Amino acid sequence: MHANSNSSTRAVPASASSPSSAPTSAIERLVLALDVPSAEAAAEVVEALRGRVGQFKIGLELFTSCGPQFVGSVAAQGEKIFLDLKFHDIPNTVRAASRAAAALGVAMFNVHAGGGIKMMEAALEGAREGAGNSTMPRVLGVTVLTSLAAADLAVLGITETPDQRVVRLARLAQQAGLHGVVASAREAAVIREACGAGFLIVTPGIRPAASQAQDQARIATPAAAIRAGADFLVMGRPITQAPDRAGAAAAAVKEIEAAMKSVRD
Repeated sequence: MHANSNSSTRAVPASASSPSSAPTSAIERLVLALDVPSAEAAAEVVEALRGRVGQFKIGLELFTSCGPQFVGSVAAQGEKIFLDLKFHDIPNTVRAASRAAAALGVAMFNVHAGGGIKMMEAALEGAREGAGNSTMPRVLGVTVLTSLAAADLAVLGITETPDQRVVRLARLAQQAGLHGVVASAREAAVIREACGAGFLIVTPGIRPAASQAQDQARIATPAAAIRAGADFLVMGRPITQAPDRAGAAAAAVKEIEAAMKSVRD
């Protein structure tokens, strides 16, 4: 593995308090997707899994249902939030939205890398402004949605393979100064090769080996994702819909720990 030597790559703009480096423990690496329809259901999951996962991901369904007040309330409890709204608009709008996201106290949020360098730079500026003297959230670029396979890209007029498209967008995000990207675990290794060890990779579509793929085309197990170089692993329904949520989370953490040990060894 080697870092990208592209001299145009810039460091993330300085803030009063910059985000820390990659997570070191298995629990820190596990991000739980709150893919539930109401604040009540989400609060139940948060209470059941408090201290058992590193972050809670709030996406479009829950945010649209409950609004930013719910995000702020969970963050105020000391929980880390990954705000998964995938901003994609003109730079000024994304800057304002990023400022608002950072002001909520989230740990991470994302934007579509396909929005271009100027939009991604604007997201960083907004995040720095919104954080004030607090820790700046990590800003991530979304590469290719895990629901899209090569045939889906072709329908969109994209002739690149998923790997090629993901690497192109990851390099663009790195050039803009983002902290990392969101990408399938299947592309984690090529991203790590292209962008180096200091660039965060957040992988959705993580499923235990016995779990069904559901609506994501490019999935992986926790162990496979860690071995491929992923930093954060997003899991949802295999834990939230399990009869024993705490047990399912513990099993995922155990698999991550085993993978981390095998990589170190």
